[in-house]
Amino acid sequence: MLNPNRDFTILLVDDREENLLALEEMLADENRVFIKATSGNQALRHALKNDNIGLIMLDVQMPEMDGFEVARLLKTNQKTKNISIIFVTAINKEEHYMLKGFDEGAVDYLQKPLDINVTKAKVKVFQHLYQYQQELKYTAIELQRINQQLEKFAFIIAHDMKSPLTGLIGALSLLELNDDGDLSPEECKEYISHSKEAALYLSNMINALLDYSRKSIADQTMEEVSVQEMVEEVVHNLFLPPHITFKIIGTLPVLWTKKLKLQQVFQNLISNAFKYNNKPDALIELGCKDRGDLFEFFVRDNGPGIPFQDHENIFKFFRTSINMATTESSTGVGLSILKLLVEEQGGKIWVNSDPSQGSIFYFEWKK
Repeated sequence: MLNPNRDFTILLVDDREENLLALEEMLADENRVFIKATSGNQALRHALKNDNIGLIMLDVQMPEMDGFEVARLLKTNQKTKNISIIFVTAINKEEHYMLKGFDEGAVDYLQKPLDINVTKAKVKVFQHLYQYQQELKYTAIELQRINQQLEKFAFIIAHDMKSPLTGLIGALSLLELNDDGDLSPEECKEYISHSKEAALYLSNMINALLDYSRKSIADQTMEEVSVQEMVEEVVHNLFLPPHITFKIIGTLPVLWTKKLKLQQVFQNLISNAFKYNNKPDALIELGCKDRGDLFEFFVRDNGPGIPFQDHENIFKFFRTSINMATTESSTGVGLSILKLLVEEQGGKIWVNSDPSQGSIFYFEWKK
């Protein structure tokens, strides 16, 4: 990652060693680093080798290759063309020589003998300009990273909303088809109640997302979250079929965290555990272990399991296990997004699975 606060590196170029030492002593300051070159060729090698040079103080009069030629070569190279150059010279005060320097890529011109105060002031200006440029580059990279996160975040939101919405549609469909009175009044009330709860759950999720979208990453709400209550709410709104047994092993902790993201991880793992389970008596278990600064959560099922060769693939975008790919709704997106969410918290996610016994998904979450 680009660091906008790194040291300011100045390349000093002069064929006389005593001039280099005097210039370094004059410009020495906190957070400045100096590289010295006594020829044009040496200066070019340093410039190509170092990625963080912010300014070149370049003597014009040098044997073999003068400062004009060095500047011309620097400006024709993609890697070095944006480095600021100040020409330093003891002769050629005429205007046409100064204009030639600017044509070759110089941004300023200093005449020897150097005025200490003027030289220091000009170098300070270029240092500030360099730092502003670095901050802009850093901001651009951060914006690109955030935009990528938002695009991926949109996938998981759609995925999260689909599960309770599917349950809601299913309950309403059963009520719609109840022309023959197969359902008892109690069953009808139960389906209506579940439908209302699922609709409220979706409404709360939308409100949370609207609040989330209005805030920067740094400002997103941290709150006290009872993981036990969160998981129970998630399971309730997933409308697990009667043949599926869900158990919480032990007591789940209370965390100070961003609730929405943690909720997304649990909802997707639990949803996958029953969606892909092909057993007549399906079992899903959830628990956690204290790992110091992190809690290690697990979601265990007795489903068809995942072949060993797919353990890494399932966390990649648009990649699924052969057992998941048989399900029409599998897009190969959900687990890859979960991996991003978990890693954003400084943890990791992985799976242990045996096709004969089922799967255990583990993930870490900061306390």
